[in-house]
Amino acid sequence: MSPIVSVTVWGEYALFTRPELSVERLSYALMTPSAARGVLDAILFKPQMRWHVRRIAVLRPRTFSASFPDASAKQHYRLIGVRRNEIQGTIAPRTVAGWMAEPESFKPYLVDSAGREGADGQNRTQRNTLMLHHVAYRIDASPVLTAKANVPRTRPADEDEQGDDTPTKYAEMFKRRVRKGQCFHRPYLGCREFAAQFAEPSDRDEVLTGWNEGLGLMLYDIRFDPNGNRPGFFDAKVTDGVLHCDTEGPNGVRVYGWDTEGSEA
Repeated sequence: MSPIVSVTVWGEYALFTRPELSVERLSYALMTPSAARGVLDAILFKPQMRWHVRRIAVLRPRTFSASFPDASAKQHYRLIGVRRNEIQGTIAPRTVAGWMAEPESFKPYLVDSAGREGADGQNRTQRNTLMLHHVAYRIDASPVLTAKANVPRTRPADEDEQGDDTPTKYAEMFKRRVRKGQCFHRPYLGCREFAAQFAEPSDRDEVLTGWNEGLGLMLYDIRFDPNGNRPGFFDAKVTDGVLHCDTEGPNGVRVYGWDTEGSEA
């Protein structure tokens, strides 16, 4: 069995968007396995391995603001609503290329223009969002080798990559990076604007063991394929504050949309 590594992540805001709501966003009640994989990849990503998320434990948040209500602090999760100005469209690469060739043709793409008249006003749309407030999780995962493992590198390997590719090597690399606070880019909780802090698990991490609830279908991850990306969903259940999302073993969760046996491979 592959070694299991753990990391604690927390932040003030989080938004794990439910895909069935494409306009105004509503977060899942807790972190999804795909969001957990994104956090792990931010800390350590190598083409020779991938992360297999096994469990996500919901922890009591480490800090609360002084004005945070006591009743809300005792809830298993806390949703708050915000309304934000968002850009409704995108800028085509050829438009940017045209601006670079002729800087005088540049026209600002404004998101805060008032009203709906004119091109600038049409860029803005107001959307409501229900996001999580003050969250903390412990992610347990295992490194799994890919087809690129133990294949000659196209560039010199880093000093800590010397030796054969094994799950143990990448598990130790991950632990060292967490201990030092290293990451390839800042981990985030669902959306990039909600940056996450991370550290090694500690004794002060308190799992919300009183939370037992079936959450229905939840996004497991997206399988990227040249023939089309395929999302996978699983029946999410929180037991004693822990979301079990391990697809291996006789009690592994079944991922709908990928295959009929529930295998992640």
